[in-house]
Amino acid sequence: MIIAIDGPAASGKSISAKIVAEQLGFTYLDTGAMYRCVTLAMINAGADISDSKHINALLDDLKIDLVNNDGQLQIMMNNTDVTDNIRTMEVTENVSAVSALKNVRDSMVKMQREIASKTNCVMEGRDIGTVVFPEAKYKFFLTSDVKERARRRQRDLLALGEKKSIEDLVEDIQRRDAYDSTRELSPLRKAEDAIEIDTTDLTIDGQVSKIIEIVNA
Repeated sequence: MIIAIDGPAASGKSISAKIVAEQLGFTYLDTGAMYRCVTLAMINAGADISDSKHINALLDDLKIDLVNNDGQLQIMMNNTDVTDNIRTMEVTENVSAVSALKNVRDSMVKMQREIASKTNCVMEGRDIGTVVFPEAKYKFFLTSDVKERARRRQRDLLALGEKKSIEDLVEDIQRRDAYDSTRELSPLRKAEDAIEIDTTDLTIDGQVSKIIEIVNA
């Protein structure tokens, strides 16, 4: 069984998907983290976004492992723990452009489908229910007020020792929403049969409970 959870940045997809997977005993697949790994690899290698040859070489050598370490998801890239590294502002500011590249998406979608073919899986991203697994048994689309999403992103950054104003983060998120929604390849959009959940005023437990209730029913 595949449960697809899509939505814009900071709408609560990752934490909801992780807890839903834990409660159902499913594998949690953070597709956003996978695209962040590619972005980090490109930044570390100084790869230009227009240099397809260099990017293809990076993809060929890229190994991504999502490890459950005592209940905490650990992101390994080429056997190095990059769990915190992929959440920096530098990666965040570049990941939308990188994830829009066809060679990157083709590589990551292939990897995601291989993983999901072997296990019950909760997957979150922006195109899981529309492109990666349009046949997913359950599809959810999470939304939230942009200011609330900015507050959530600010808390995440503070945990990493980075500071940015709510105003700047609102602009960043709106810019990313516009880019993700209008890109030519796999744009952010709600699948016709997806269930929409507004998480603005919901606690994490509240949004997880809504998803679990629907799946169990």
